[in-house]
Amino acid sequence: MIKPLLLSNCELVNEGNRSECILIIEQPFIKEVIINPSSDDLVNLKNTGEYNVIDLEGRTVIPGIIDDQVHLREPGLTNKADIYHESKAAIAGGVTSFMDMPNTIPNAVTQGILEEKYEIARNKSLANYSFYIGATNDNLNDLSNIDYSKVCGIKVFMGASTGNMLVDNRTSLNNIFKLKDVLIAVHCEDEQTIKKNTEYYKSLYGNKIPIKFHSDIRSEESCYKSSSFAVSLAKEHNTKLHVLHLTTAKELSLFDNQLDLKDKKITAEVCVHHLWFDEKDYIPLQGLIKCNPSIKKETDKRALLEGLNNNSIDIIATDHAPHTFQEKQSDYLNCPSGLPSIQFSLLLMLEYYKQNKISIEKIVEKMCHNPSILFKIDRRGFIRKGYYADLAVIDLNKGFTVSKDILLSKCAWSPYEGQNFSSKIEQTYINGILAYNNGHFNDNINSMRLQFSH
Repeated sequence: MIKPLLLSNCELVNEGNRSECILIIEQPFIKEVIINPSSDDLVNLKNTGEYNVIDLEGRTVIPGIIDDQVHLREPGLTNKADIYHESKAAIAGGVTSFMDMPNTIPNAVTQGILEEKYEIARNKSLANYSFYIGATNDNLNDLSNIDYSKVCGIKVFMGASTGNMLVDNRTSLNNIFKLKDVLIAVHCEDEQTIKKNTEYYKSLYGNKIPIKFHSDIRSEESCYKSSSFAVSLAKEHNTKLHVLHLTTAKELSLFDNQLDLKDKKITAEVCVHHLWFDEKDYIPLQGLIKCNPSIKKETDKRALLEGLNNNSIDIIATDHAPHTFQEKQSDYLNCPSGLPSIQFSLLLMLEYYKQNKISIEKIVEKMCHNPSILFKIDRRGFIRKGYYADLAVIDLNKGFTVSKDILLSKCAWSPYEGQNFSSKIEQTYINGILAYNNGHFNDNINSMRLQFSH
């Protein structure tokens, strides 16, 4: 019989508090959370002989990160990425659960295709998983008949991105937004604005448009026009709307920062690369940071961080979207959009914590608690008795430099190569099992399909 784990000598960051803690884990759940234990508490527990005791030597423990937006590329695009390698990168970064997008090949726009993706993940994913079903102009019947206790939500591309899933028919959009008891996540960019801007820059540069104009082509106007339309539709139909990857200061005016998250019908997300990079980074990094929606101005970057702190923005995610390095060397019009981030998302935010730009409690709120609350995930995102034991253990005082040899995404490159981090993810627990430990992985798959109470 496997002994329960006893994690001692750690600092817990959870539900807005930091405290000394003992955690007792009996797979797959947290059995006990003992806050501010006495020395006698630990001695008495050890003396029972009932536990496998792990001394975390003062490390910081947080709930596992829940990333609500990733593109793991399987099936159909596994030359770029696959569920095994990307979930490996995820758990090395403290991410214990992910929600994957439908623009794979074939597009996950029917229940049958969606279940095929779940079966792949069941056999390959090291992290817990869920998959969105994709909306099209004509699959309302499929969207209406999904069991949303087992599926995280519907993804609507209101601006074309990687793949061909643009939903631009007004009747179709109205019918989708009328669906109840389901979360609708949207990619918002106005396609006509982007086409107009592209044609303008082609008139100046032909097919050799400099990458630095990406933020002008996929502009503030294109984002705001689409996101404001999505918000207006949601208000009209009382939709549970989640606007993905905000990139502009202007869009923040669309979102309420006075309501508690549980009372919000319209919510927003920001991705780490839009918080980290700005338009000056196009010169050194070129197509490596081309993404949709685009990385924009430094003023936008600062406003997005403020939007996190004042609760206009509810969730931090990655939009982890690998492409091959060769593809990313293409000229502007042929360079695909997207970049890998999941291995370093938490570390990027911890750098901002070290710079006093955001608290560690707020990071945990936006990356762990809020995805659980918003998506109504069953017993994850918090460190509570009876919840699944998904945990990340961090050394806030041990730094390292990102080098190619530590990259785990299948694409084998990162825009963060050479970045110095001042913290390190040391361990990740998935459903009570130590899945990642200082560079070593447990490939005995213990991950689970996420369950929801929509």
